Amino acid sequence: MNLSRALIPDLAVLQAFECAARHENFTKAAAELNLTQSAVSRQIQILEAQLGVLLFGRIRKRVVLSAAGRKLLPEVSRLLLQSEEMVVRARASAGGREVLSIATLPTFGSRWLLPRLPDFKRRHPGTALNVASRAEPFDLSAEDFDLAIHYGQPVWAHATCTYLCSEIILPVASPSLIGSCSVERLEDLEDKPLLHLATRPKLWAEWFEHNDLGQENAYRGDRFDQFAMIIEAAVRSLGFALLPLYLIEDEISSGRLRVVFERPMTTDNSYYVVLPEEKQGSAVGRAFQSWLLEQVGTNAFPIGPGKVS
Repeated sequence: MNLSRALIPDLAVLQAFECAARHENFTKAAAELNLTQSAVSRQIQILEAQLGVLLFGRIRKRVVLSAAGRKLLPEVSRLLLQSEEMVVRARASAGGREVLSIATLPTFGSRWLLPRLPDFKRRHPGTALNVASRAEPFDLSAEDFDLAIHYGQPVWAHATCTYLCSEIILPVASPSLIGSCSVERLEDLEDKPLLHLATRPKLWAEWFEHNDLGQENAYRGDRFDQFAMIIEAAVRSLGFALLPLYLIEDEISSGRLRVVFERPMTTDNSYYVVLPEEKQGSAVGRAFQSWLLEQVGTNAFPIGPGKVS
């Protein structure tokens, strides 16, 4: 679809609006943009004339965003961010380098993915990586990611999901906590301090039920909103945690955490590699997906069915 260039606002005009809207003050916007106040005012007038709406009103000698301005602000902020990212990617790809943009779950990215990335870089020395953390599905196209690593069900709008691995969790704790508590039988965990993931509040209850234990005390204990926090809390002996071993490789190897009982449980969801529809033919995206699948296949810690006895 062809659009008239006259309908596309100048970036300088959008920058002036975003800055003035953020401050709700033309003087502060002018100082930030290194312009005069009258120049900012003119830019706003140009945008208002182009859109046919009033973006600011005046109340007691101060400017305030109108309803139309408040509605427009997040869209303009997104456009400016995309423009900035476009320039950064273009500079990163100077000299023929490829740029691979990856969205990954925060703890999975920092604990499992990043320690393995040097291997991918050795195999693809001309590829620059842009790695960002995302906890929930989002519009891959709008943020221009080449792929995402997703935990959940294989559903993502305008993208295809390829199975990467399932998740197996085990109860772990610090040696000092294990030494100070009597945990010789599964039932011994029922009155011990438990660490919970806020986004999966039923995890301990499901593990208790999986092992034929009562669930009355399965919700006791402290709650954290990321696995990374639970890992640190477990290391600091705050309680017993249900964790996938592939997220705590270093802690298990160093002895800072130990498996309490070899009673694994597979969670209902799995990890997937997500490729947006318009980038299915991306050679570097496909290469990264193949590399991820290879890494899972050679992982020394249980990450999928059949890996835990």
